[in-house]
Amino acid sequence: MTADRPRLRDLAGLALLTLAAFLVHGYHPGVEDAEIYLPGILKRLYPALYPRNTVFFESHAHMTLFPELMAGSVRLLHLPVAEVMLLWQLASIFLLLLAVWRIARLCFTAGPAAWGAVALVGSLLTLPIAGTDLYLLDQYVTPRSLSTPIGLLAAGEALAGRPWRAVALIVLIAPIHPLMAVFAGALVAVLIALERWPLGGRAREAAAGAGLLALPSLFPPVTDAYRRILDTRPAFLLTRWAWYEWLGILGPFVILAGFARLARRQRRPALARLCRALLVFEGAFFALALVVSMPGPFERFAEIQPMRSLQLVYALMFLVVGGLAGEYLLHERTWRPVAFLVPIAVLCGGMWYAQLQLFPASRHVELPWMPPQNHWVRAFEWIRDHTPVDAYFALNPRYLALPGEDEHGFRAIARRSRIADALKDSGVASMFPQVSEEWAEQVDALKGWDHFTRDDFLRLRRQYGIDWIVTRRPVDGLACPYETGGVWVCQVVGGGA
Repeated sequence: MTADRPRLRDLAGLALLTLAAFLVHGYHPGVEDAEIYLPGILKRLYPALYPRNTVFFESHAHMTLFPELMAGSVRLLHLPVAEVMLLWQLASIFLLLLAVWRIARLCFTAGPAAWGAVALVGSLLTLPIAGTDLYLLDQYVTPRSLSTPIGLLAAGEALAGRPWRAVALIVLIAPIHPLMAVFAGALVAVLIALERWPLGGRAREAAAGAGLLALPSLFPPVTDAYRRILDTRPAFLLTRWAWYEWLGILGPFVILAGFARLARRQRRPALARLCRALLVFEGAFFALALVVSMPGPFERFAEIQPMRSLQLVYALMFLVVGGLAGEYLLHERTWRPVAFLVPIAVLCGGMWYAQLQLFPASRHVELPWMPPQNHWVRAFEWIRDHTPVDAYFALNPRYLALPGEDEHGFRAIARRSRIADALKDSGVASMFPQVSEEWAEQVDALKGWDHFTRDDFLRLRRQYGIDWIVTRRPVDGLACPYETGGVWVCQVVGGGA
């Protein structure tokens, strides 16, 4: 049995830590990017859903097998969608912790080091990663929920000298999340190169990373509408990052360089190779990000988002920190385990508290069989249960940022079509510039929403065919059959369509 192959008791320990991480970081199945990915799954299960404006989620869905995989699991298990997504969330956390455990077993000889790595990474799953708009793992299921742990498993196979297994895992995740597969594949390539050419590997792989600039030149030119999209996505361009977010780029270079020297001094070849690989990997994508951020023709490549590679860098950097701490502290001496476990408990408490502040109007763990606490979610569920499948809605274009909304996606929960919004749909348009003009037109049609009267809603009905709205106030002349906590659902009739 190889050192990185878990035994039954190891799997049981990982399962317990999975449950602990789930409770610390919370679960919110309909928030943020779930507004993009969950409708794609629902559309495949129930084709009558979303007859209008599908471009704002199908653009992503057509680029990945993720919706088919999720929909297929629903059909296979014969369970409601919400319960199957909960199972996938638990599975993704377990796979991530398993990958961390396996890599730590390769890098450290002491068994406690692996558990130190797992404990630290598990306590930091929802830590924001510099200015990338990413966590190590989201509080809901997306393609990243699978690509991140499988990418780490691939890195572990490369580190263990099993390159073909690593390549097979990269091939597995490529149809699920093509962009994240590129990052994981690049890291695997660097790890393999540094094993075969330990002196020249860095130069070779840096050149390979710079070669990413030769990605297809089929990206459309930057239009005024797309530049307006970029203004809503500061994560795309390093020139928009705050100074403290730049520390999130530069800090890992210093930390990993120190770990690499320590590993060489202590004769830990696997750990040294991992740290060197991460330095080359981050350096290549950092260089690419700098070029993409320059005003001019390279702006069209902004949607590649090279600094999202930091997700893997951070996961593995925290693995090393936790492994070193666990190796030194997790022994039988009374005070040493306490010196490790107390900071971990403080971290978990801090992350739990941060999530409560991020979703203040919602349950920390939104389980499918529990009634929603959030008034917007209640309204969306009423819409799901009481309006026609082909109903077409309009909402405040910035509804996701309204107090008490907690970024719960309308399409994901209400399962109805809506006009484009200014926040989440801009992310879709940033990745697929061909829809940027349509996005801009629809968002512009909603300007001044807070002061709209019945005539304005009738205009939207004539222009786009909407027949329902969700608003924070009743509207004179419109029938509003449902209200909860200041959220009103009103029907728009008359005035032609």
